[in-house]
Amino acid sequence: MDARLETIGGKPVLRVERLLAHPPAKVWRAIREPAQLAHWFPATVEVDGVTMRFTFPEGGPTGSGEVLESDPPRVFAFRWNEDVLRFELLPCDEGCLLVFTQVIGAGPLGAARNAAGWATCLDALDDRLADRPHTPTTDWLPLLERWVREFGLDQGEAEGARVRFARDLMWRSPDELWALLTEGARPEVGGPPPARAANPHVEPGPVTAVEAPRLLEFDSPRGRVRWEFEHDPERGTTVVLTHEVSDRAAVPTALAAWHVHLELFFAALFGEIRCPWPQDRTEELEAHYRMRTE
Repeated sequence: MDARLETIGGKPVLRVERLLAHPPAKVWRAIREPAQLAHWFPATVEVDGVTMRFTFPEGGPTGSGEVLESDPPRVFAFRWNEDVLRFELLPCDEGCLLVFTQVIGAGPLGAARNAAGWATCLDALDDRLADRPHTPTTDWLPLLERWVREFGLDQGEAEGARVRFARDLMWRSPDELWALLTEGARPEVGGPPPARAANPHVEPGPVTAVEAPRLLEFDSPRGRVRWEFEHDPERGTTVVLTHEVSDRAAVPTALAAWHVHLELFFAALFGEIRCPWPQDRTEELEAHYRMRTE
């Protein structure tokens, strides 16, 4: 699947193109009729005039929206909560080209999650159109890691000696993330942080602040480190990691180390524990960040 993350009018826009071996009229019914949407769209869709309602069978949050454009069999666009989704069908010799865009109202951080999700949804659409049985994917990690890297959502930032990362953690609850970070430990101010909160490039010192399950802060010889989990029931969960690096010359090393650390943490969310520490990857990223910060 070809997917790009663009910025249009100051807003992040996910763009996906998919060649479908079916005429536009057939695809139009699949993207426009609620009974057909039920076979591939991620939510149950109800349409009353231009008003739309979205619900999830597993009891997730409901959503509202409205039809913005309906030009059969060419364009169907609608708002879903903060997002605007647009399906355009371009006829071609093979059938039609589906050009899908999503204006992401919550910002770009969750774009990889959206790209992976729409990839699987469009697989289901293709199977439905071809009257093939569809087997939903269960291996989400490679898809998510691919789009995180391609969209640059794994990149850290440095302002002076302050290193900062923000990573989307899907819909995982703060309690689940805290359990993963602490591995059953109960950190206290003045005591040691849990092992998973530090890494070979950041020797842990005493905990300076803790508010389970959302905040952990500790000192180290290389500067103060802070983990924060932020949860929004409609937007998902984010980890924000900051490191006030004590030696500005060590900023590229800190960026590389935390970049790798968050890759490992993200993989662990899906049950994939990667050992030992990937030093080659760390050195590769250190060179990358050194070029960026010089």
